[in-house]
Amino acid sequence: MQLTLRYNLAFVRATLTYAGASVEIPNMLVDTGAASTVVDADLAAEAHIYLRPSDRLRRLRGVGGHEHVFLRRADRLSIGEHGLDGFEVEVGEMDYGFEIGGILGMDFLRAAKAVIDIEKLAITFG
Repeated sequence: MQLTLRYNLAFVRATLTYAGASVEIPNMLVDTGAASTVVDADLAAEAHIYLRPSDRLRRLRGVGGHEHVFLRRADRLSIGEHGLDGFEVEVGEMDYGFEIGGILGMDFLRAAKAVIDIEKLAITFG
C-alpha cells in the first residue's frame, strides 16, 4: 500500500470496524515512535465508539504534549486488505494543529508485521 507524504510525515488510509459499523480514517499517521494506536474521537463516533461511564481514562504523553484517551477493542483495524481482528485502539481528541485521523503505532505495526519502505513510500505486511 502506498504511503502519502504530508508535512514530511507518512500517512495511510485505514478502516476501523466496531459493532458492525465501519469508518474510513483517511489521514492515519504511520508513527514508529508511538507505542500505541490512537483514533480521533470524532471518527470513532462514526463507528459508534463512545466514552462509557465504565471506561477508564488514560493520559498519553508525547512530543506535542499530553491528552486523555480511553480504550476500545475494535472488531477490526485494517490498512487495505491487511488488518487485525479484535485490536485495541485508544480513542482521543487528536488536536495536533493539523489534519490527522489517527496514529498507527508500534503495537499495530509489530502485530501486523509491517515493513515500511521509505524510498518507495510503501507499507507491506508479512
